[in-house]
Amino acid sequence: MCGIVGYAGPKPAIDVVNEGLRRLEYRGYDSAGVALMADGEIVTEKRAGKLSNLAEAVAARGGMTGPHVGIGHTRWATHGAPTDRNAHPHVSVDGRTAVIHNGIIENFAQLRAELEGDGVEFTSDTDTECVAHLLAREVGQGVDLTEGMRRVCRRLQGAFTLLAVHGDAPGTVVGARRNSPLVAGVGDGEYFLASDVAAFIRHTREAIELGQDQVVTITADGYSITDFEGEPTDGTPFHVDWDASAAEKNGYEYFMLKEIAEQPRAVADTLRGRFDVGGGIILDEVRMSDQDFRDIDKIFIVACGTSYHAGMVAKYAIEHWVRLPCEVELASEFRYRDPVLDRSTMVIVISQSGETMDTLMALRHARTQKARVLAISNTVGSTIPRESDAVLYTRAGIEVAVASTKAFLTQLAACYLVGLHLAAVRGIKYVDEVAAVVAELAETPEKIATVLAGMEPVRELAKRMGTADRALFIGRHVGYPVALEGALKLKELAYMHAEGFAAGELKHGPISLIEEGTPVVVVVPSPRGRSLLHDKVLSNIQEVKARGATVIAIAEDGDDVVAPHVDHVVFTPRTSTLLAPLLTALPLQVFACELAAAKGHDIDQPRNLAKSVTVE
Repeated sequence: MCGIVGYAGPKPAIDVVNEGLRRLEYRGYDSAGVALMADGEIVTEKRAGKLSNLAEAVAARGGMTGPHVGIGHTRWATHGAPTDRNAHPHVSVDGRTAVIHNGIIENFAQLRAELEGDGVEFTSDTDTECVAHLLAREVGQGVDLTEGMRRVCRRLQGAFTLLAVHGDAPGTVVGARRNSPLVAGVGDGEYFLASDVAAFIRHTREAIELGQDQVVTITADGYSITDFEGEPTDGTPFHVDWDASAAEKNGYEYFMLKEIAEQPRAVADTLRGRFDVGGGIILDEVRMSDQDFRDIDKIFIVACGTSYHAGMVAKYAIEHWVRLPCEVELASEFRYRDPVLDRSTMVIVISQSGETMDTLMALRHARTQKARVLAISNTVGSTIPRESDAVLYTRAGIEVAVASTKAFLTQLAACYLVGLHLAAVRGIKYVDEVAAVVAELAETPEKIATVLAGMEPVRELAKRMGTADRALFIGRHVGYPVALEGALKLKELAYMHAEGFAAGELKHGPISLIEEGTPVVVVVPSPRGRSLLHDKVLSNIQEVKARGATVIAIAEDGDDVVAPHVDHVVFTPRTSTLLAPLLTALPLQVFACELAAAKGHDIDQPRNLAKSVTVE
């Protein structure tokens, strides 16, 4: 959460920074601000609300197009309400230091008390302002901005990415990171700092991933990196293999609609080249031997939000294919309940950004307990993959909309591959059995495209239900996590009370919520693959219909039994039961998007949410 960008080079900094902030607005949009270096003086502008508010203020002010060094910030509020005074950048008392920040300074209360004891008067409620005053004090004592940043960072506790400019260093931007993302962009006579490469992709595809506890200094002439103690070090260079057009809407009204439409290609990319000639599954990075995989006797899957729902589906597949006990845990709860872990435990962590703080902290707890960690992520070079023993990247491409769609489907595909890899290495499944599942997986992108091509009735249904204020989702087996994901999408986008339940639990309490006209979305199991569960779900449908519910069913092609018992039915192509979520989740994504649009909500940037949650 929070997007940051810094620039030093020949271009007008305000143009580069504003463009970067526009591409990073998905990370937070409570407020935005910029600080530019003009003739050794810092010029700032900041506004609460969307980035457009800042753009209007900058345009009205004028005179901000000259400077060639600047920093910018788009905020997801943690400390202090989303107001003008709490927007970043924060400036020191003498007006010579400006700082922007992503994360949380956990010891800010002690630091603030110290500064106030020295007579500093604070102008905001944020933890970030402490850094501006501390940094100004260090530079005022005679050290340069880079050394000042190192000294301040050694005092900070928590998760932070910081960028700073100072009047005594007019051509310089200094950045630092701990437990929060920061990348540098290397251009031709220009250099960039940002929380995501999307901020500078139009200018360069060459990037440097900053490591833990590192400070980076950029000017128009180059960059340097040290650790917090001042020892020179190197970041990790990488080339970005997508271009700026990947972050544009390409004619779609919303990024979410574009990303839904990209799912056939995204899943195909995730699966491509994963099956070697010897019958094994190829992971991206492996720092474990086959024997390490064989020594595993228990698996935990740890994730948050949509990734947690992907992990719930993975549990069914892994236990069925690998025959090992598998638990699924919310990352925010995992390390606090003192789970039983050891060298024979594998923890699979799932994070689209690779920076999700709850998941990262769970990973680190697992590592201290000597557990093996396998990461599933969409972001090459991010912290979670770097700190894991094995990695599988989802290759979904950039996902701008806050509500996850293609990240979810590619996480599902990656989870299936991990399950198959474990089954193959441990000798539970023969090569031809693994190949059969992989072959069916290879057919799913075309099936996904087929489902998406038939979504017009779902769109029309969603528009007609624009006045609804709540909905229930039910399913059994792998349909249960899909129901949870469908409910989450409706909460995120339509701001509706929506709940997902295991269908068998209806009679244990939730059925009391059913009133005349209550929408109930039912994920119906295949009558071929799970005939017993299919019959039970039909009974659940009859239970809610008898109480006046409006029932919308997601069912398999050829399931003629379900249609007479529901008000609306959406069919998906036949596939095996475990792989069905790759298809059944699609109508729920479209339904939530269109229903939110019918209510007039912001589809890509729902209120109170940010794309990447980098604080606990």
